[in-house]
Amino acid sequence: MADDREDNLFEKDKDKENFWKQILNEVSAQSLRRLAPNKRVLVLGDDGCGKTSLITRLRTPGDDELKKGAGLEYTYLNIHDEERDEHTRLSIWIQDGDKHYKDLLKYVVTKDTVKNVTIIICVDMAKPWNIIDSLENWCRILREHIHSLQLSAKELNEMERGIVKEFQDFQKIDITDEEPKSARSNPGEEEEEPVLPLGENVLVDNLGIPVVVVAAKSDHMSVLEKEWEYREEHFDFLQKHLRNFCLRCGAGLLYTSSKESCNTSLLYKYLVHRIYGFSLTVQPQVIEKDAIFIPMGWDNENKIKILDEHIKTFNSADSFKDHISKPISRKPISQEKEAVVVEDEQQFLEAQLVILNKAPSSSSSAQRPQQQAEHRSSQRTQMLSPGQRTGQRQGIPSAKGKMDPTKTAAAAQNSSETVLANFFNSLLNKNSTKGVKGAPANRSDVQAELEKMSKKPKEEK
Repeated sequence: MADDREDNLFEKDKDKENFWKQILNEVSAQSLRRLAPNKRVLVLGDDGCGKTSLITRLRTPGDDELKKGAGLEYTYLNIHDEERDEHTRLSIWIQDGDKHYKDLLKYVVTKDTVKNVTIIICVDMAKPWNIIDSLENWCRILREHIHSLQLSAKELNEMERGIVKEFQDFQKIDITDEEPKSARSNPGEEEEEPVLPLGENVLVDNLGIPVVVVAAKSDHMSVLEKEWEYREEHFDFLQKHLRNFCLRCGAGLLYTSSKESCNTSLLYKYLVHRIYGFSLTVQPQVIEKDAIFIPMGWDNENKIKILDEHIKTFNSADSFKDHISKPISRKPISQEKEAVVVEDEQQFLEAQLVILNKAPSSSSSAQRPQQQAEHRSSQRTQMLSPGQRTGQRQGIPSAKGKMDPTKTAAAAQNSSETVLANFFNSLLNKNSTKGVKGAPANRSDVQAELEKMSKKPKEEK
């Protein structure tokens, strides 16, 4: 009896132990599936490519308005898991596109946070000729920064293998013609090593960090068609180069438009899918030219070659800049600002001298004083009595003996012109007249003549 009791107690203790182990396993499994609080997104891109507008569209309506800043901006996205009823905040860092701010990467991507960072590289569809250069430039900056963290070779290899595994996990499901991958594996779960081989140009520029390429302002493609005569072939050619780039570095690709709200909600879903393992049932989209969506792992070289069939007027193997180049401005020449040229002093004085030498004769300059004198003479005659109008008073010389006012005005005019002409000649020959005694006198004469000319109109009034 005593032995039976001891066996029963032992079995009860064993059941309790198994019960508590089961609870601990369930709690630990749930903790692994919880939303990680230390995830962050770094948004890179050239100035004016639409980074701030894009993140504003991703934020929950009613949040504080996000304004463009300088240097390094910070905001966040509210993440809610409806299945588990969990909340967290996804940190968003937006770096200024100026190359002088590239050193700010050290505040976001550190040795401790590099494994929790997802990169968004934003390019401007309004300026497609800059897209490939911008992508290569930002990848080079990222690669240099990651190497500067002095991570061990083991850590770098683990990061790169993680990107390869994610790429091949998606590819496995796609090869079997099943539904697109609905969720990422939960962190910490052990899975079989990937066995699918990679293509020749696949993941050759693996950064070890999840990357998403966003071609913003896709609504501007219609403007490119109207103003710069872009055709479907040009957009297929651009898409081909973008997809080849994303295939090399293992990046997802989305065309978005903040203005038209195109693919902005899809970008949010894709981010939480890659970062937190949320389900994603959206099919890849390559038909609508302004709403392309290609998740990482879906694309391959054979799918990209299909675009070559649509490019017929030029060689699809040409260099990117051969057909996607900056157009020449079509503004009329009249709108361009004219440069202000300062005229040489000696040339100006010579021109004024020529004008003075070509001045009209004294007859034209004396015509006005003659008319004024005749008018005053007629008024004086009207004021005289009939007897006074005829004959000549004794003791008064005749008009013939008086100086002609027209000749006086002409002489005065000629003398003024002569003085001014001499003055300009002296200026033209100022180097040779230095030290001449008559130079000051010439200037005083000019000043006197100018004062007389300014006083004459007042006296006539």
